[in-house]
Amino acid sequence: MSPSVRRPAAVLFDLDGTLVDSIPLILGAMRHAFRGRARAPTDAEWVATLGRPLRSQLGDWVESEAEVDALAGAYREFQLAHHDALMRPYDGVVAAVHALRAAGHGLAIVTSKGEVMARRALAWAGIEGHFSLVVGLEATVRHKPNPDPVVFACERLGQPASEAWFVGDSPFDMQAGNAAGARTCAALWGPFSREQLTPARPTAWAARMSEIPAIVRG
Repeated sequence: MSPSVRRPAAVLFDLDGTLVDSIPLILGAMRHAFRGRARAPTDAEWVATLGRPLRSQLGDWVESEAEVDALAGAYREFQLAHHDALMRPYDGVVAAVHALRAAGHGLAIVTSKGEVMARRALAWAGIEGHFSLVVGLEATVRHKPNPDPVVFACERLGQPASEAWFVGDSPFDMQAGNAAGARTCAALWGPFSREQLTPARPTAWAARMSEIPAIVRG
């Protein structure tokens, strides 16, 4: 590419609550895992921590690693059994991702879930082939809101974080992207409100997925 021609920005996406509506699946798995326990999160309390790794979320509610292991096992058991039935699409995702890819943007997923389940969700949504990279839980030691996963994705795509966008629905996404030096776009179609996201200082806001290609073009 000629030095005078600017390379299209890399675009990183969170997965759950951004590209796929997995909230019914996530809440079903949480309720299943905590069934019969005296201390358990409400739906709102669980949603408020989405974006963090599962074991970190679970650790807020139990005292030992053994209990975290048991809860994580039950949670993942439910997800495996009910994944496709409880997933929901978001309007405009397929078209927007296709448009970004066609325009030459490098695309990556940055998620706190494991890569295998992330790829299953992308395949379910029909968009897995558009992404050059899936950065899941296993890729870095530190996770969102730490910037490491965003930095890792940009390095793998061969583009500085300062030239990339990170699109996500949670404050943890915005915090990770901002700390990495990327531009951030808050997805308002997910479970977090504008009021919840404002303190995380996103660079831009999108009410619909169809707005993303124009936002990243500037």
